[in-house]
Amino acid sequence: MSTALGDPRLDRLAQAYEALRRDNLPALLALYAEQARFKDPFNDVRGHAAIQRVFAHMFEQLERPRFAVSQGAVQGDSGFLLWELGFVRASGQPMHICGTSYLEFDAQGLVAVHRDFWDPVEEIFAKVPVLGAVARALQNKLRAPQ
Repeated sequence: MSTALGDPRLDRLAQAYEALRRDNLPALLALYAEQARFKDPFNDVRGHAAIQRVFAHMFEQLERPRFAVSQGAVQGDSGFLLWELGFVRASGQPMHICGTSYLEFDAQGLVAVHRDFWDPVEEIFAKVPVLGAVARALQNKLRAPQ
């Protein structure tokens, strides 16, 4: 992250995500309220232990995952981060997932709600050889006429 996002809560969170490694996960969790809710396309959990399991699973499933935060904004106690998760597939091919996180901060400035928005069909399924053909066919079928 080359520039500050303009809010100390967002700055701390963005820096923690960009520095996130398997061994420093507690530093990220320290920025979350004890009973924070974390929701993404595959998980909907509450509390430090459950959030830790989500990220531990990410480190088990992905090779060299790294977050890069490009933008963020806060209004009152709500905000968002725009990010990209890069990792390496088993084939050695680099992959990227682009997404955004909606955030709600509590009175202590800790994350109380974290909801990630990203499209697993476009970002993952469409890039898998056999599954990708099915995902693209379904997308084409559901796409509005041009």
